[in-house]
Amino acid sequence: MWQLIGFIAASLTMFGFIPQIIEMRKKNSVENISLLTLVQFSAGVFLWIIYGVHLRDVVIISANIVSFATLIAAILVYLKIKHYKKNI
Repeated sequence: MWQLIGFIAASLTMFGFIPQIIEMRKKNSVENISLLTLVQFSAGVFLWIIYGVHLRDVVIISANIVSFATLIAAILVYLKIKHYKKNI
């Protein structure tokens, strides 16, 4: 039972920013997105990875690596759209 809860929690966290990335790309806008929030959340996820390594917990490590990758993708999309808007 607890593994199922952990798996669901990890899945929600891992893919939590995917809808935001899709929305940013679709609207080609980052007006309602805070870069600071993305960076802060990324730092938290990175610390979870370190904590997972310390505990040697594969679920914590893998879930947060995927989360970190999607957050980095979100930040890159954010910066790309922001830069594109400035150069118009």
